[in-house]
Amino acid sequence: MTTVRVAIIDVGANTLRLLVAGPSSGGVRPVHEEREQLGLGKEVERYGYISDPKTARAAEVARTLTRKARRLGCERVEIVVTSPGRQAANGLEFAQALGMAAGVPARVLSAEEEGALAWDGAVGALEEIPDTVAVCDVGGGSTQMVVGTRRTGPAWVRSIDLGSLRLTERLLTGDPPTSGDVAEARAEVRAAFESVAPPMAQLALAAGGTARALGRLAGTTLTPERLDWAIGELATLERARIAKRFDVGPQRAKTLLAGTLLFAEIEDRLGLPLSVARTGIREGGALALFRESATAYG
Repeated sequence: MTTVRVAIIDVGANTLRLLVAGPSSGGVRPVHEEREQLGLGKEVERYGYISDPKTARAAEVARTLTRKARRLGCERVEIVVTSPGRQAANGLEFAQALGMAAGVPARVLSAEEEGALAWDGAVGALEEIPDTVAVCDVGGGSTQMVVGTRRTGPAWVRSIDLGSLRLTERLLTGDPPTSGDVAEARAEVRAAFESVAPPMAQLALAAGGTARALGRLAGTTLTPERLDWAIGELATLERARIAKRFDVGPQRAKTLLAGTLLFAEIEDRLGLPLSVARTGIREGGALALFRESATAYG
């Protein structure tokens, strides 16, 4: 595998994130990470598109982070746009604007591509890989569930068009929400997953920022009991208290209850406790670039 550094700029519903990485045995080694809060998903949920000011701001950030990645020795930089690109009416134009500003490839990931990258990134960090692994990533605008095998990689992929930000904006706007709001949000999640029947797995991983924040609150193994406890805590606390008590940012504090409701449904569908993964979509994207470079250079 090539020793060249690569960078992934991941544009999600809440945040634009940079990962600069080098290769390591079976996975990637982070060199530099950075993020910028953009709130694209809120615009998409309210208006159905990404406004010109938001696009200009995202393009400026992408250009700045690309320059930083180049200074850190990256020969390859790629921008990937997740749920905002799929859900916004102007998602493709948005991605093109970022690519033109930064001077690097930019693309909107399909739900299947996003899930596969999250699976590769999460599984690639495991020291021991069981035969079948499920990886679940709750984003701001959508949720990906992927089950794959050690030999063939991702085999079963489902995307649910509901994420922590979308659920919050629709039903959990109170600070804190009412018990009726929480019950309605549970019902919304249950309905969204009604047709989802994942195959059996030996290990289930929870990937992404929501999962890592939830891990600080409820522990790195998310059992039904721990998830129910977390929902009870988050449903009764104001967001400022959540941010301070559990050391999360204001935006994450706002959407963490919704994310926990989604993970609770996922855990129930899989019938397995969820282990919080340290890595995910960005690491999967970096792995893909390393493999492409290795193929190109023989």
